[in-house]
Amino acid sequence: MTQQQDPIKVMVVDDHPMWRDAVARDLAESGFEVVATAGDGEQAVRRARAAAPDVLVLDLNLPAKPGVQVCKELVGHNPALRVLVLSASGEHADVLEAVKSGATGYLLKSASTEELLDAVRRTAVGDPVFTPGLAGLVLGEYRRLAAEPVPAPDAEEPGAPRLTDRETEVLRLVAKGLSYKQIAERLVISHRTVQNHVQNTLGKLQLHNRVELVRYAIERGLDDE
Repeated sequence: MTQQQDPIKVMVVDDHPMWRDAVARDLAESGFEVVATAGDGEQAVRRARAAAPDVLVLDLNLPAKPGVQVCKELVGHNPALRVLVLSASGEHADVLEAVKSGATGYLLKSASTEELLDAVRRTAVGDPVFTPGLAGLVLGEYRRLAAEPVPAPDAEEPGAPRLTDRETEVLRLVAKGLSYKQIAERLVISHRTVQNHVQNTLGKLQLHNRVELVRYAIERGLDDE
């Protein structure tokens, strides 16, 4: 008999009550536990800290405090929080700003309900989820950032944490944009094992999320190997 998993705890932040209620209802009807909702940025920060969701579904255009600031504050307070931006804007600047503030994924509001539900599930396990066409943009931006001169990273110093061969292998596939499921299939290991390798690597390198991990890998050219 399989063990019953706890439902994924989700919080929905949007300043349009009808949209917010509809998203929360769809999530609840699909088995997610909606632990809170909020209609402005200040309220979002306050309620998210109290409700401790696994995934924050966040609109960027909020009164009182912009979505990117909400994301930055909450992820800074709790690096384990996953943030899925659900926005009407597909502007490249908005997407990049959201990712830099700590968002795990970015979905346009034109997405179907099924796409949203799948995105929340994938975001919960740390997979970066982007509306088609935006993933390449984000990866391209990290390549550009990686090409800029940066101070010698700590990882090059003597006594820096060393990754195992398998951790390096997983890191290389993460940098190429593969999902955890695809990495598990490629390496013939379980999804859980992939997650463990990523968590161990984050801990060793003192990074906070998968986005930082991808940048670290690209800076070292691992995505080209």
